[in-house]
Amino acid sequence: MMPIHSTLAVITERIIERSRPTREAYLARIRALKQQGRVERDQLGCSNLAHGYAAMPKTIKIEMLKAHTPNLGMITAYNDMVSAHQPFFQFPDWVKDEALKHGATAQVAGGTPAMCDGITQGYEGMELSLFSRDVIAMSTAIGLSHQMFDGALYFGVCDKIVPGLMIGALSCGHIPAIFAPAGPMESGIGNKEKARTRQRFAEGKASRDELLASEMGSYHSPGTCTFYGTANSNQMLMELMGVHLPAAAFFHPYTPMREALTRYAAAHLVNGIKNGTAKPLGEMLNEKSFVNAMIGLMATGGSTNHTMHLVAMARAAGIILTWDDFDEISSIIPLLIRVYPNGSADVNHFAAVGGLPFVIRELRDNGLLHDDVETVMGHGMAAYTQEPYLIDGKLEWRDALAESRDEEILRTVANPFSPDGGLRLMKGNIGRGVIKVSAVRDGNRVIEAPAIVFNDQKEVLEAFERGELERDFIAVVRFQGPRANGMPELHKLTPPLGILQDRGFKVALVTDGRMSGASGKVPASIHMSPEALLGGNIGKIRTGDLIRFDSITGELTALVDEQEWAARDIPTPDLSKNHYGVGRELFAGFRSITSSAETGAMSLGGDFL
Repeated sequence: MMPIHSTLAVITERIIERSRPTREAYLARIRALKQQGRVERDQLGCSNLAHGYAAMPKTIKIEMLKAHTPNLGMITAYNDMVSAHQPFFQFPDWVKDEALKHGATAQVAGGTPAMCDGITQGYEGMELSLFSRDVIAMSTAIGLSHQMFDGALYFGVCDKIVPGLMIGALSCGHIPAIFAPAGPMESGIGNKEKARTRQRFAEGKASRDELLASEMGSYHSPGTCTFYGTANSNQMLMELMGVHLPAAAFFHPYTPMREALTRYAAAHLVNGIKNGTAKPLGEMLNEKSFVNAMIGLMATGGSTNHTMHLVAMARAAGIILTWDDFDEISSIIPLLIRVYPNGSADVNHFAAVGGLPFVIRELRDNGLLHDDVETVMGHGMAAYTQEPYLIDGKLEWRDALAESRDEEILRTVANPFSPDGGLRLMKGNIGRGVIKVSAVRDGNRVIEAPAIVFNDQKEVLEAFERGELERDFIAVVRFQGPRANGMPELHKLTPPLGILQDRGFKVALVTDGRMSGASGKVPASIHMSPEALLGGNIGKIRTGDLIRFDSITGELTALVDEQEWAARDIPTPDLSKNHYGVGRELFAGFRSITSSAETGAMSLGGDFL
């Protein structure tokens, strides 16, 4: 194993120094909550305890009354509408049963919302999506606030759910934790075929029935959607941060392996609590853990949403990350996988040809991953270079494949798809944003074209349908930031802009909103900060302004005379239609205090602003 890359060492040390005051304050807070060898519930009065025991069967009450019996809390994002979360229905029974076998008890401490961006995409509910992360964090904290639990298991998969669970878990970071995923659905219709049908529908060449049949052939069963969007990027992050069991991410739900992994997680956590090896989550995860997460994001071409979510999760642990950190790490981390939208394969194909254990081993062996970290498996990342097998009903971990089974999907550090990672910082007189470059073809990475300014994604779609966009242009969609309307994803713009790109036009997108983790074909500088509503220069752009968009150098510049640019005013939009309906009026407080995209777009106030 090679020594850590010198640039990684410098970046990490910079993060440690930048974070020192906030990290030390965080650690002091959670250490003050530790029970010093007593079970967590020992601090509660008799009446309080009676309420905590009341609903339990008598046999469980007997166990809970024992002075040293650990009690696990489960936070679940179960619902039976969202395919990725429906399998969590079974998890509490497995955990309770396994905990009892190992001399512990377990309770469902609380549930969290789990909305589906796939359902709300392009509709009003999407304006609640980003803020649902903070609601999930608060819901998690509420469940754990009963102070009944010596450790916690977190059940979640999708876009905002895992970051929200992690933020909430870190607020109770004095107890140990394991995150247990549900796994992806089996492969359905190929992602490229699905994308073609979407484009044909957008061109009026496919009927709604054809489109629906295609979509249902792709999203067809319980489990996570199989493309490498935010949900599956979440699972990668949890493994790179060492809070999953090794290689737990991509086994299907409703299989003996998924049950075995979930039961093993419960038993492992109980045994760690009882023998004192399980570390409190907030102490286990440190600056190097989050650097490893950023490395994983770059090496796999993961979702741009994590330029906000990782920042937010880190801040919950007193660690300060910046977009410059992401950009510098991306410059030295090779791209090792191609999974849709960066390629044609899905996560099932990726797992079959070597998966995350292969990636982690490659990074670790080549000095591109911190090994000096704590995980739920102990010290170091060696355990995460192995994958589980179910042998005669028992789990065994074996070394990852020595070679990739398909180099069109997975490669080594010595032969990467690209020498640098999947994300890049864009900056210039318009502001700062991020782009997922791993999915953009080389010929589309540099564009100089006039702007067409829109204040809503629907305006773009209407202009496309009227045939007004048959030209080279850069779509500027503003007033889409967290303060304006909750920062919705604008993924519905991908099919029409993709069609125009395929017709030979030079097309790009600049917005203070978000794009889906499944986006990437069309070059897009997103999360522009400051957002237009807060005086960001994206609000100064006028239709016809020439914009230089260079995702190779990271330049994003409006080619306007400097004096004229400085003198321009930002229009005051009418956002009233974005603030009511489908519950949006309930989030006025969130919109009013949320931080910038670059600082995590957090609406929790206090230390998070």
